Amino acid sequence: MDTAELKAAVESLVFVSPAPVRAERLAEALEVERGVVVALLRELAEEYRQARRGFVLQEIAEGFQFRTRPDLAEWVRRFHRSRPFRFSRAALETLAIIAYRQPVTRAEIEYLRGVDSGAVVKTLLDKHLVRILGKKDVPGRPMIYGTSREFLELFGLRDLAGLPTLKEFSELTPETIAQFGSPVETEPESA
Repeated sequence: MDTAELKAAVESLVFVSPAPVRAERLAEALEVERGVVVALLRELAEEYRQARRGFVLQEIAEGFQFRTRPDLAEWVRRFHRSRPFRFSRAALETLAIIAYRQPVTRAEIEYLRGVDSGAVVKTLLDKHLVRILGKKDVPGRPMIYGTSREFLELFGLRDLAGLPTLKEFSELTPETIAQFGSPVETEPESA
C-alpha cells in the first residue's frame, strides 16, 4: 500500500471509530509500524488545521478522534437544538477533587468539600465521568475513585497531564474565561 492509500485508510478508520482510537490499534489493523501511523495522523491533523475545515483531528484520551472546531460549537448546538453540557457547582468541585487527587475516597472528597458528596459522586458515576478504581486497604474498605476515559474525551484532554496547574488557573483573565463560556450552573447541590 502506498503512502497516499495508507493515509486514506488511517483517515477512514478514525472516521468510523465511535471513540478516540489509539495509534497501536490502527497500526495493528493496517499491519504497519506504529511510528508510520503516528506520522500519518500528525500529517493529517496539520492538513485539517491548515485547511480550516469544520473539524479537526485531535489527540485525546490517548487516541485520535475527529472533533468539531471549538469556534464552531455554537452552530452545532443550534443545529441540534441542544443546550451546552453544564455542571452544577457541586459536580464541578467534586470532579476537580477527583481529577487532581485521584485515587480518592468519598470521605476524602467530603473532607475537602465540607459537605456530603454521595449523590454528586453517584451522578458523576452515572455519567461515566468517574469510575471506581477499587477499594482502599484500610478498615471499612472504602471505594476509591478516579476519572474515566469519557472525562478525558469531554474535556478534550490527551491524558491527566493536560489538566491546568494552579498557576495556570490564577493566570486566567476574565476574557479567557468568557471565550470558553462558563461550564458551571448556579444550582446548589445537584449534579
